[in-house]
Amino acid sequence: MTIGYKLDSLILQSSAVQSSMDENSSSSPSSPLLPLHESSTSSSSTLKSVLTVKNLFILSGPLLCSLICLFVKLDGGNMLGVLAWVFVWWLTEAVPMPITSMSPLFLFPLFGIASSDDVARSYMDDVISLVLGSFILALAVEHYNIHRRLALNITLVFCGGDPVNPQLLLLGICGTTAFVSMWMHNTPTTVMMMPVATGILQRLPSGEGFCKAVVLGVIYSATIGGMSTLTGTGVNLILVGMWKSYFPEADPLSFSTWFFFGFPMALLLFFALWAILCLAYCPRGSAHTLSAYLDRAHIKRELDLLGPMAFAEKMVLGVFSALIVLWMTRSITDDIPGWGSLFNDRVGDGTVSVMMATLLFIIPNKKQQGEKLMDWNKCKKLPWNIVLLLGAGLAIADGVRTSGVADVLARTLDFLGQTPYLAIAPTVCVISGFMTELITSNNATTTILVPLLIQIAKNMNVHPLLLMVPGAIGAQFAFLLPTATPSNVIGFTTGHIDVKDMLKTGLPLKLAGTLALAILMPTLGALVFVSLKTGQH
Repeated sequence: MTIGYKLDSLILQSSAVQSSMDENSSSSPSSPLLPLHESSTSSSSTLKSVLTVKNLFILSGPLLCSLICLFVKLDGGNMLGVLAWVFVWWLTEAVPMPITSMSPLFLFPLFGIASSDDVARSYMDDVISLVLGSFILALAVEHYNIHRRLALNITLVFCGGDPVNPQLLLLGICGTTAFVSMWMHNTPTTVMMMPVATGILQRLPSGEGFCKAVVLGVIYSATIGGMSTLTGTGVNLILVGMWKSYFPEADPLSFSTWFFFGFPMALLLFFALWAILCLAYCPRGSAHTLSAYLDRAHIKRELDLLGPMAFAEKMVLGVFSALIVLWMTRSITDDIPGWGSLFNDRVGDGTVSVMMATLLFIIPNKKQQGEKLMDWNKCKKLPWNIVLLLGAGLAIADGVRTSGVADVLARTLDFLGQTPYLAIAPTVCVISGFMTELITSNNATTTILVPLLIQIAKNMNVHPLLLMVPGAIGAQFAFLLPTATPSNVIGFTTGHIDVKDMLKTGLPLKLAGTLALAILMPTLGALVFVSLKTGQH
C-alpha cells in the first residue's frame, strides 16, 4: 500500500470525524467539541502511514551511508557511503529512480567528494548529448511510423510460412539489432530498435513469453553487436585510448585488428543468446499461438495500408542514415583519420547527434505550410529518467576515480598476479562484469580496471592486451540487473520484462560469454593481439 493511499485514507477519516463533530454540536450543545476517543485512532493511523516498508528503505540509505562514513577508515570512505545510499534507493526504488539519479548533485558537494559545478557537468556530458540527439531522432522515427513500417517488413521476411516460425522471427529481430549496434552505440541502437520490437508485439496479448524474448533479445543483441567493432561501444574506444596512452610506441590497435577478434566473439555470443531465448520463451506449440496474432496476409494488408513512403519519412531516414555515417567516420583508426581531424578532434559523437537532430526542426515536412519534420511538442515524450540515470552513472564514475575508491578497488585485485595464465581471462572477465553490474558503469569499470591489468601483465610477462581485452569485454557482460546498462533500463521500462526474466536469461548468457572468452583469448586472441608490438623492451 502506497504512502499516497495512506494519506488519502487519513483525509477521508478526518472528514468523517469533522462531519460527526458538526452533527453532534448541532444536536447537543453540551457535547464535546473534540471527541477524545478518536485521538488514539488518528495517532495509530498516522503511525502506520509513517512506518511503511518504503519509508524504512528511504531511511536505510542515509543510515547506511552514515555508518560507512563513521566506521570505514579507508580512502574515499565518504564516496563508499554515498554509493551505498544511492544504490539502496536504486535497488529498492524507495525514491523514484529519476529522483535518486539526481541525488549526486547534492550528496557529492555535501560530503566533499566534488564541487557542485563538477557534478553538474556530468549531467551534460558528450554522452548525454549523444543520447538526447538520438532520442529526438528516435521520436521522429516513431512519429512518422517508420518503426512500424520496419517492424512489418522484418516480420514479413522472417516470420516464415504458415504457421509463423517464432524462432526465425526472433533471429531476424535480434540480428537486425546486433548489426545496427556494430555501427552505432548500444544506447541509441536500443532506443531505435525498441519501438520496432514493441511495434511487432502490439498484436500479441500482454504477458506472452515471446514478448519477453523479443525485448530481452533487443537489449542483449545491442550489447553483443557493439562488442564486434571499435566504434560499437565506448568501452572499446576507451581500451584503444589506453593502449595508445600507455604504449605510445606500440603498433596501433586498428579497426580491422579488433574486428578479427571481436566479430567471432560476438557471433558466438549472439547464437548463444538466440538459443537461450528460444529454449526459455519459444516452446513447442508457440508457433500456432503466434499465428493467431501474426498472420502473413494480415501483415501484408497492414503494410499496404501504410502506402508509399512520404517525403517526411524519407527525410527522417536520410537524416538518420547521415548520422550513422558521420558516427562511423568521425574517428576511424590511427591509420585512417576520420573527418573529425578537420576540426582538430574537438567534435564528439554528441556534437553530431545534436547537430543532426537540429536539422529535424529546420527541414519542412511538406504536409502543411510552415511545418517542420519535428517541433518541440513532439519532444515532450523524451525519456528524462534515462538521461538522469546516465548522468548519475557518469557522476559516480568521476567520484569513484577522484575520491580514491578506485585505488582501493585496485588493491583488492593484486591476487590476480598469482592466477594461472589460462584462468586469468575468465577471472578478469567475471570481476569486471561484477563491477559493472553492482558498482559503476562499464566505461568506468574499464577506466578503473585496465591500468591495473596492464601492471599485472608486466609482472606476469604476458602481452598486455591478453589481460586488457578480457577486462574490457567482461565489463560489457552486464546482463543481470536493469540498472547495469542504459540498454537494460530501456528494456525494463517497456513493462514486458522484470528482474527475474533478466536473471533467467542473463545468467546463462554471462556464463556462455565467459566460457567463449576463456577459449578465444589464448587461441584467436593470442594470434591477433600478440603480433602487435608494445614498443617496450
